[in-house]
Amino acid sequence: MAAPLGPRANEGGGWPEQGGAGPGARRLATALLFLAAVALPCLVLYRAVAPGGVLVQPAARLPWLQAGAPPHDDDDVDLESDSEDVRLERVLRAAAMANDTVILTTLNSAWAEPGSMVDVFLESFRVGEHTRELLDHLVIVSLDLAAHRRCKQIHPHCLAVATEGVDFSGQKNFMTDGYLRMMWRRIDFLRQVLEKGYSFIFTDTDIVWLRSPLPRLYAEGDFQIACDHFTGDPDDVLGNAPNGGFAYARANTETVELYRYWYAARERHPGLHDQDVLNLIKADRYLAEVGVRIRFLSTEFFGGLCEPSRNLSAVCTMHANCCVGLRRKIADLTLILHDWRSFMSLRGPDKRSASWSVPRNCSLDKVEE
Repeated sequence: MAAPLGPRANEGGGWPEQGGAGPGARRLATALLFLAAVALPCLVLYRAVAPGGVLVQPAARLPWLQAGAPPHDDDDVDLESDSEDVRLERVLRAAAMANDTVILTTLNSAWAEPGSMVDVFLESFRVGEHTRELLDHLVIVSLDLAAHRRCKQIHPHCLAVATEGVDFSGQKNFMTDGYLRMMWRRIDFLRQVLEKGYSFIFTDTDIVWLRSPLPRLYAEGDFQIACDHFTGDPDDVLGNAPNGGFAYARANTETVELYRYWYAARERHPGLHDQDVLNLIKADRYLAEVGVRIRFLSTEFFGGLCEPSRNLSAVCTMHANCCVGLRRKIADLTLILHDWRSFMSLRGPDKRSASWSVPRNCSLDKVEE
């Protein structure tokens, strides 16, 4: 029979005596063993406690350290090891359609919280007609680290974009300084996407996608944009009221110059957001000389609370525009998805009489409670 590995315990349960040590030595050895038995667990516990006193569990037990979850600040290779330009190129290439078109939306932490706007937005893709597959081409551009972490939990294509000295994490109320900075950062970013040769559909996160909008985009038109008010003529530059929450831009020199000119115009019109500035410059002679063709999208297909689509059999997107307050937007967009599900369950003539139950919570003259 093979001898056991390591020292063998004697019949009394202690360790075998070595070198003829006496009772005093045995007592000293026992004391040292006792101290070691107490000190070792304390040392392990100490090393497992974070500086703030929070017990750090092994990585295998932390769900946010598992695959597809957001990293810690010091682990975030996506943010630290590569430049923003490299990360942008990588995520665009991964998400692009066959014709190098991507779908883009921007997100900050106030809209990224569980149960907040981004969840309603993504849910619409899952319940819409021919929209689920479009999620493969959606890039969520996070304006702060908290939003980026949430994105990495719920979506495969995430890009963190920072602005030095600016915190975009909180809710940006309409027309505040933080809101304006965020809107203009978006315009500058979209120019970068075009310069890399990628066409895009930009969508605000407070828009629900009910059908694929791709068939409703014009075959011609470098830059196509949704409207708060649509006159019925897609070429009516003066009469249509554009809304920057939904736009398509084809990657070419004309659209790059449009976005460059648009961004620069903020200095000529201080205190205005991007949408109002576009409304002021859309008929400028310079843009006509550049040769960019601007077309406006019908609210029948690209509706909103300003001018809801009345045709549920044709509508592609619905926007919580003409609405102030995050909670109100979420409430009415949730109602739109409820109306949509009800509409899709109807048959025959009942579908023709279906209508929206919104706006119920939204109004421009209401403020966030």
